[in-house]
Amino acid sequence: MEAKIPAAPEAVVESVPAAKPVDEAAAKVAADATAEPAVDEAPAKPVKRAKSTAKKTRTVELTLTVTGTMDGDWQADLLHGTQRVVQGLTIPAIAVSKAAKELHEDIFSGIETVLEAARDQHRTRMEELEAELAKVKQALAELSD
Repeated sequence: MEAKIPAAPEAVVESVPAAKPVDEAAAKVAADATAEPAVDEAPAKPVKRAKSTAKKTRTVELTLTVTGTMDGDWQADLLHGTQRVVQGLTIPAIAVSKAAKELHEDIFSGIETVLEAARDQHRTRMEELEAELAKVKQALAELSD
């Protein structure tokens, strides 16, 4: 027995009239045209935002760089964002110490360590100069006799 498998039926394309959707759109347009014209209303006012009660935080970026040497010379540079406001401003060591003390104890102790090392260096140099001055005075006294 042989079974015959019927061939696939050919696709039948039925044409669907497109008039129905077009007719609905036309009906809406016609209905709108025959309806009473709308009363002109005042233009809608823009919606105002309620003011926030949150505190607005404004930040300012300032970068202060204080540099010092072991000789006790201090300078400051100040940047506002990327713009240089002050460059190479000479500052006395006592002003650096006072400012550091006002900022924070940790900052003060770090800077005070550097300042103390500079003071020790200056004391040593002063003692050397005083010894040299004493020698020069003695030599001058011997020449005068």
